[in-house]
Amino acid sequence: MKGYIQVYTGDGKGKTTAALGLALRAAGAGLKVYIAQFVKGMKYSEINALGKMPDSIAVKQYGRNCFINRNPEEEDIRAAREGLKEVRQIMCSGKYQMIILDEANIATSYNLFSVDELLDFIEAKPEEVELVITGRTADPRIIEKADLVTEMKEIKHYYRKGVEARDGIER
Repeated sequence: MKGYIQVYTGDGKGKTTAALGLALRAAGAGLKVYIAQFVKGMKYSEINALGKMPDSIAVKQYGRNCFINRNPEEEDIRAAREGLKEVRQIMCSGKYQMIILDEANIATSYNLFSVDELLDFIEAKPEEVELVITGRTADPRIIEKADLVTEMKEIKHYYRKGVEARDGIER
């Protein structure tokens, strides 16, 4: 089966959720999925759920604590760059039919790795691998390279009324 490149971007909620839905669907069809989470280093509820499916879905975080409210440190940059190299090897190994780069667009906007490095990663994608890239602020070159692009647009969000992230819903 030919694999395509999907991008989920935009300021609205649901980018990671959409990618996780694809992972679940792929696993249900017998495909193996590798999820690389960039920027994220905290234990979100999806990590708990995916841990119950180790034969179908592997997940690894290539981030430390969330630094969105500060500048990334050298350790954040190192973790992301080494992670991208590791995931490239995993993608080319033939073991997985779907690779998800969660928050890779955010990683490029914070210069954890460059858009050129992400484009090189895309170029290395084997024909049969489905590649999913999430995160706000997708670079136009990434959008151009993708076969499917969905922009999540916030219309209304209860966060604006002071509702904090809830376990099982936002984290």
